[in-house]
Amino acid sequence: MKHVLQLGAIILLAFTTVTSCKEKPKEEAITVTKPEKPNILFIMSDDHTAQAWGIYGGILEDYVHNPNLKRLASEGTVLENCLVSNSICTPSRATILTGQYSHINGVRVLDAGLSPEYNNIAKELQKGGYQTSIVGKWHLKQEPAGFDYYAVLPGQGEYHNPIIKTEDNWQDYYEGGKQYEGYSTDIIADKTINWIENRDKSKPFMAMCHFKATHEPYDYPERYADLYKDEEIPAPESFYDSSASTTGRSFLGQSMDNLQQRYLDATANPELRKDFMNYPGLPFSVDGLTHDEARYKTYQKMIKDFMRSGAAVDDNIGKLLDYLDKSGLAENTVVIYTADQGYFLGEHGWFDKRLIFEESIHMPFVIRYPKEVRASARNKDLIENVDFSALFADYAGIDYPEDMQGKSFRENLKGNTPSDWRNYGYYRYWDHSKDRPGHFGIRGKRYKLAFFYGNGFAGVAKNQFWDFYDLEEDPKELHNAYNDPKYKEIIAALKVEILNKKEAVGDTDADTPEVLEIIKAHWND
Repeated sequence: MKHVLQLGAIILLAFTTVTSCKEKPKEEAITVTKPEKPNILFIMSDDHTAQAWGIYGGILEDYVHNPNLKRLASEGTVLENCLVSNSICTPSRATILTGQYSHINGVRVLDAGLSPEYNNIAKELQKGGYQTSIVGKWHLKQEPAGFDYYAVLPGQGEYHNPIIKTEDNWQDYYEGGKQYEGYSTDIIADKTINWIENRDKSKPFMAMCHFKATHEPYDYPERYADLYKDEEIPAPESFYDSSASTTGRSFLGQSMDNLQQRYLDATANPELRKDFMNYPGLPFSVDGLTHDEARYKTYQKMIKDFMRSGAAVDDNIGKLLDYLDKSGLAENTVVIYTADQGYFLGEHGWFDKRLIFEESIHMPFVIRYPKEVRASARNKDLIENVDFSALFADYAGIDYPEDMQGKSFRENLKGNTPSDWRNYGYYRYWDHSKDRPGHFGIRGKRYKLAFFYGNGFAGVAKNQFWDFYDLEEDPKELHNAYNDPKYKEIIAALKVEILNKKEAVGDTDADTPEVLEIIKAHWND
């Protein structure tokens, strides 16, 4: 027994010695992984105004075909005060890309273009490791730059069997390209999905999907030809407004009667249908109708065509969302749907855009990012299209260039509005006509003040320069309250704010001395 105990002690000692001499196991290396950068899918239509979305209320709410827009809104956040700084297609698109107001990037009017040499947010995202694309409406004349892939319409492009321009067949402005069979909105969504599916999957992506719809002539696919066929769509309360004198505004505006004449001209002359006057459903006639009856018939055609065109946009939003779900990309993709500006659908008796009035400057906007953006939420902060580039840079984790003028609203979307966030958005329409004169102004959550300097140009008879609206008391802007004594002090403060805004954004009018003369002569009118 004694020998057995001694042997056990020897074995235990040996075991202890061997164990103690063993090399201690190394601690496992801790791998620090950077957060996965989100993809960005930026979907934008043309003129698809908030009134026709159905998620902003209004008289069209119960008529709009919008199941996928509703879905996106329920899964994300809707902006209620997103403003364009120059309500016309080409300048708005340039501002979104460059992060600069029109007077800085030089794209002030419809006929301007953006040089490939000019910096834009797509170029910055490329530098930050993103793969980038743009498919659909470009409208900036010269070749897209900053995109690994582009397939864009020449000019406005066609609704049916569109020509699409790519790198291998590019020519500036309206030349070049290849024709594709089908309806443009469907083709643009399909080509966007095809690029995402075949991209370099080792990189995050930024895909811009830009529909031609719902721009005039408001065309639609055959599948929606009978939508609203037997329905009568209500008209806005100011639909029969035909004179600036009824509201006291400083200008006439683009009358629905002008659209009626376009319908009639295109009916009489098929040659006119080769451009934007290729309206669906012609011929059109107002024979035997009174002025008001003819205007109403014009509205019924226009609004039904517009909503049919919008219905096809909604279809393709659904197609894109379904693809993200099936491909496993939805969770890590920021999805935005917006329009390049607002649009008048009969309000004040108008169609088109350009003006500082609400229907024109309000950019409808919804964003979904499951990891961060609140679902079924609304945000009332004043956001501008100049800010979109800053938001992209923020999500991508890249430096935002100092010469870009936007502010990221990422925290706003979380419900954390910065204390120094803007109280007023700045607006300037640079083009000029007798009916829609050049003007600049500011829009806050309650008050709006605009100076129509175009009324000081030769050939414009209306000697009136200011419009002021209290959006709380007069949300539809039916009464220019500039001369109402109760707003005297508020208007004086807003004039100071306009000048401060002009200075802050660098809009000095140094290159337009004639405007400075008009300001000097009529600022205190």
